[in-house]
Amino acid sequence: MAAGPIALIGWLAVISLIIIIVASAIISVLRIAPDGGDSLNFGEAIWESLMRTLDSGTMGGDTGWGFRWIMLLVTLAGIFVVSALIGVLSSGIEGKLDELRKGRSRVLEREHTIILNWSPSIFDIISELSVANISRRRPRVVIMANKDKVEMEDEIAAKVANLRNTRVICRSGDPTDLYDLAIVSPQASRSIIVLSPEGDDPDSQVIKTVLALVNDPARRIEPYQIAAEVRETKNAEIARVVGGKEVQLVLADDLIARIVVHSSRQSGLSAVYSELLDFDGCEIYTAEQNVLTGNRFGDAVMAYDTSTLIGLCDADGRVELNPDMDTVITPGMKAIIIAEDDTTIAISTDHIAIDLAAILTPQPIVRQPERTLMLGWNRRGPMIAFELSRYVAPGSVLTIAADTEGLAEAVGGLTISGDNLFVEFGNIDTTSRTALEALDIPAYDHVLVLGYSDTLAPQPTDTRTLVTLLHLRKIAEAAGVHVGVVSEMIDVRNRELAEVTRADDFVVSNRLVSLMLAQASENANLSAIFDDLLDEEGSEIYMRPVTDYVTIDRPLSFYTIAEAARRRGEVAIGHVRKRNGDADARNMGGVVVNPTKSLALSYDAGDRIIVLARD
Repeated sequence: MAAGPIALIGWLAVISLIIIIVASAIISVLRIAPDGGDSLNFGEAIWESLMRTLDSGTMGGDTGWGFRWIMLLVTLAGIFVVSALIGVLSSGIEGKLDELRKGRSRVLEREHTIILNWSPSIFDIISELSVANISRRRPRVVIMANKDKVEMEDEIAAKVANLRNTRVICRSGDPTDLYDLAIVSPQASRSIIVLSPEGDDPDSQVIKTVLALVNDPARRIEPYQIAAEVRETKNAEIARVVGGKEVQLVLADDLIARIVVHSSRQSGLSAVYSELLDFDGCEIYTAEQNVLTGNRFGDAVMAYDTSTLIGLCDADGRVELNPDMDTVITPGMKAIIIAEDDTTIAISTDHIAIDLAAILTPQPIVRQPERTLMLGWNRRGPMIAFELSRYVAPGSVLTIAADTEGLAEAVGGLTISGDNLFVEFGNIDTTSRTALEALDIPAYDHVLVLGYSDTLAPQPTDTRTLVTLLHLRKIAEAAGVHVGVVSEMIDVRNRELAEVTRADDFVVSNRLVSLMLAQASENANLSAIFDDLLDEEGSEIYMRPVTDYVTIDRPLSFYTIAEAARRRGEVAIGHVRKRNGDADARNMGGVVVNPTKSLALSYDAGDRIIVLARD
């Protein structure tokens, strides 16, 4: 009974066979036959007994009491056996259906993307993967989490409007358990995304999941492509030790903190990061370009019309964005390129038209002290303060104002790079118009609004943020000045509501992490690329006035602007044009990344060039 339906069916078959053989032996040995009929041999007796075992109505026409009694016993035994068989089959089928409904059946897909664990980020990841999978045949995304299969499917159906040609398969299980991991067939997967789950100590769950994947005795020989989300920087080192070269880490809080700082100092920059991270538009690719071998990087930058070369990746996987223009591209190096699709990457064979007379002589950049106001507080506050201190000029000030217990202790424990940033703080209600007016908002160069996500749920957190943003808008309007505001929004659905506040940028936390994880699952070098891009020691993205590079009295091709940037040791990757009548279907605020270089455009004094530069 404990062996399951298959064993029970086998034993019932054995019992039926014994009954049939015994009855057939009695009939054939004793030569018992129906009245008026010939005696049956052993083979005929087996057939007669089998028919009466399976169908009790068969004995209705039997004659002769000896034959009847034996067939009656066979039929009664058959009734019990067949009834038991029907019950076992019914129970077994019902159990299998329950197993399928619970999501415990093994996935038979190949070349699929696996998502392990469940978090609010999963919906954006699925949306991005569905865009990336448009060109693939029968793409599949397999999800496993400690959650009911039907609940997962219902939530995805409600929150992901268009899956395109991608099919999502859900399974219930523990991603840290080797037996459960086998259900999603990681050996046959294309890539694996490990999310930071909801609950206590999520990083431990992520590390254990990666450990289970890479140390599974039944794993494949070829390396996995794993993108894993880790919240706390202190856990990154052990995660790298566990995953080795097979894992790309996305440090969620660190990523958000860095982008918040960069976006706060340059209006519109978050649109550039979003463009580079999502699949709807231009992305970053790492591709072999053997035709560039032997050329200098500066010359190779000008070789593409519809793509933008931004860096190099050597044979060991080391990434360098915007290397020295005299760097020679050697065999084995890969090109890091911004393109609309990897199929559009091609060397231009057309004549390059550069207006040398329009290029201006570079002027030295003088950095001025900055005043930054941070409204609100969460676990990313210390990271933002540290990151800000790495970029601002000496004499800069950061004012922290939040309605948070223990703010004094938190500010006292801040780690600051150098002595160029002075930090002051105060406890205020950031949703109070009176309290905000007392801070003299127009006196600050930048305003950051953080959510109270450590103590409140996502929706109440964003509600308080929206109230603060509305007050800031009214204060700026009353003062008749422009206030640069960058706001952290937890739920992407609240971004449209936040747009009525007219803040410069909105950094949507969960969405940025989702985009990074989705991209990392497709590009094995993306984590290293963004580490370099967001690191103060490497090259960063800057948005500078076009009038610093070229004259604007006539239309210019982007080749001319790219040449002006190249002469400064920079790579021009886009522009910001806010001309009336220009299409901006994606609501990017005029930001265009990777424009066609041969196309001549007119620029205004307020337009900016997006460059990759070291300072």
